[in-house]
Amino acid sequence: MKAVDEVLKEVAERLKDNYPYGDPLYAGQMLKPPHEVARRAYEMALKINPNNHALDGGRASSAMEKEAVAELAKMIGWDAHLGHLCSGGTMANLEALWIAGQLHPGKTVLASTQAHYTHQRIAGVLGVPFETVPCDRRGRLDAQALDRRLAAGGVGTVVATMGTTATGAVDPLDAIVALRERYGFRIHADAAYGGYFLLAANLEAETQRAFERISDAASAVIDPHKHGLQPYGCGCVLFRDPSVGRLYHHDSPYTYFTSTQMHLGEIALECSRPGAAAVALWATHRLLPLVRDGEFAKGLGDGRAAALDLHERLRKDGRFVTGAAPELDILVWAPRAARVSDASNLSRRIFDEAARRQLHLALVSLPLHLIDAQEMPRDRETIICLRSVLMKPEHREWTDRIWGILDEATKAAGVEPR
Repeated sequence: MKAVDEVLKEVAERLKDNYPYGDPLYAGQMLKPPHEVARRAYEMALKINPNNHALDGGRASSAMEKEAVAELAKMIGWDAHLGHLCSGGTMANLEALWIAGQLHPGKTVLASTQAHYTHQRIAGVLGVPFETVPCDRRGRLDAQALDRRLAAGGVGTVVATMGTTATGAVDPLDAIVALRERYGFRIHADAAYGGYFLLAANLEAETQRAFERISDAASAVIDPHKHGLQPYGCGCVLFRDPSVGRLYHHDSPYTYFTSTQMHLGEIALECSRPGAAAVALWATHRLLPLVRDGEFAKGLGDGRAAALDLHERLRKDGRFVTGAAPELDILVWAPRAARVSDASNLSRRIFDEAARRQLHLALVSLPLHLIDAQEMPRDRETIICLRSVLMKPEHREWTDRIWGILDEATKAAGVEPR
């Protein structure tokens, strides 16, 4: 035991080299602390260390996974469905696009220029043609540009991003569904970041309409390890039509003989998967049901309210230029400056000054049309902005403190009042 203690002490020392991810003053990347019930349930399952590939390796945890996935499908609006947990959004999107490629071989996958970069990489791995469609001024896929590209033909799948990771923009899925009636393509909803906002009560009407059409997609991805209060990694891929399971068909000489029930490995590209992740998600759903008026949904609304509050302060302050009002809980802004390149440099300085004061933000490079900076001379085509992800419910009560530190950091960076 002494040797174990010594190693664990060393581990503890090494882990000090981190940002304070659980603190409300950490408002940079998409890191939300797991709920206590998720942590405890995960630790309980680790004593068994189940593998949710075949029922041989995880009988109880496989059953809990099926129930937890069914809750996510129900949230979307699907009773019949096929789905499973996986390591995260990347693997989940890969499976969805792999199925799409099997159903529409040789046809192009379209996604917006603000869609997650993994879609292009996934298409490369799968050998599927991939193209991007321009975005509007709010960072959402431009429906008119999509219409023009669809008219040219050869499109099999359109990816609708329900919450971009740069700005939190939500693609107009209702308009995309309408275009499907004319062109007959498959829709994949990448709701890895924003999927749970289906439950939020304070979305814009336009954003709410888009979320309500996820049920019309052929497939969807949600990441419980983002807003779902789960440890990494826990993603989920869902299909509306259970018959796509036939495309996963394979034989295994030793794993599928202990039960006539479906083994999760029969509908997944991954083989070994942690049953502990399923147990943690199941426990969280039991404590915090996925309903619009529940405690879990309120936390999502609080995050968006915090983002709206901070965005309004930035918009009214003459020192800054901002992006569009947050659709979810992500906002972007930059300091005003004589030129775009100067604004980018000042963003970096504010980022550093804020970190010195224990406010941890993020930086993002964006096309100029996504920021209200028309009066700045354009000596480059992109601008480095500051970015906050206010995804912790506590952020609602911490906006005054965050604003105070940001004000100090902005002054220290040399941005003059206007």
